[in-house]
Amino acid sequence: MMSKAITLLLALAGVFSIVNQAQAQDIAAGEKKAAMCIGCHGIHGYQASFPEVHKVPMISGQGAKYIVAALNAYKKGERKHPTMKGISASLTDADMADLGAYYEKHGASSVKTVAETPAKAPTAAVAALLAKGACVSCHGANFSKPIDGSYPKLAGQHADYLFVSLRAYAIEGKPYLGRNNAIMVGQVKQFKREELKAMADYIASLPGELRTVPQSKFR
Repeated sequence: MMSKAITLLLALAGVFSIVNQAQAQDIAAGEKKAAMCIGCHGIHGYQASFPEVHKVPMISGQGAKYIVAALNAYKKGERKHPTMKGISASLTDADMADLGAYYEKHGASSVKTVAETPAKAPTAAVAALLAKGACVSCHGANFSKPIDGSYPKLAGQHADYLFVSLRAYAIEGKPYLGRNNAIMVGQVKQFKREELKAMADYIASLPGELRTVPQSKFR
């Protein structure tokens, strides 16, 4: 019995070793493929200028599954953005998975644990808006722990990017603007422009796991 138990443990150790190596290879592959990303996402304060002006989102520390979902949405045209559509069109499923694995872990050592409840309470008006949109039911009470990995972490993200992203779900018929997601379209259309901005400003003010980690282009 003892020898069988030892054999089983050794076999399991081998499996875990293979899994860990595969994960390491994915992250390493993602790092090599991230060269196309760092020109925007690896620069503090970098702003997109077309089709709208806003800070490019922080993606270091974002969930891998969400990064893959977002890239696929750009590739399929569910999210309209000419630069991101061009980049995503060149990516295979494996490329997207590697990039997601890389950015989920990128800069993680500099991130402090985010409390389960928001460090800063919203005003009564903003709290009512968040409740109306049922935002925490998908993105978590602290907006940094979504209920599913395909949903984004939002806490601490740039306010102008959050606002532009929210507003995009209400835009129709524009070649370079708009997003198509049945849940988000229905939610966003409940709100006025200034209400979306108020929610974006609050969520951006919260501590989160997202970072912009500067990276050298010469690697």
